[in-house]
Amino acid sequence: MSVVVDASVTMAWCFGDEATAYTEAVLDYIRDSGSVVPGIWPLEVANTLLIGERRGRLTVVKTALFIDLLRDLPVAVDDQTIGNAWGSITALGRQYAITAYDACYVDLAIRRRLPLATVDNRMTDVASQLGIPLFAPPGSATNGRIDV
Repeated sequence: MSVVVDASVTMAWCFGDEATAYTEAVLDYIRDSGSVVPGIWPLEVANTLLIGERRGRLTVVKTALFIDLLRDLPVAVDDQTIGNAWGSITALGRQYAITAYDACYVDLAIRRRLPLATVDNRMTDVASQLGIPLFAPPGSATNGRIDV
């Protein structure tokens, strides 16, 4: 089964001080089972990498290596995200007081009926309110997340 992986998890793979056992387990899982991300994900990742470079957290070389890692992962980029921007994504953002960016991940999880992997507390709350399962790596303690 695939999983929707948000940028908070993705970028934890890049920045060692943000990595957790959970984010590393998500990475291990998707290497075998794949993931799906909204169409904004590559832009969010690119923007975070550029900011990381400007702040001295990354070098150009480390950015390139991280992008190579991402390119090697079985990540499918959803092609319906932009088409939903002024519909379901705006509605979710308005109703749950989240950014349009976060609403893209929520919308995708709803449409694809997939669990959401996130370390963002607000996204976790919204997913819970909407009955979206939160991803838990197989065999892990769930803490409100589900094993897939």
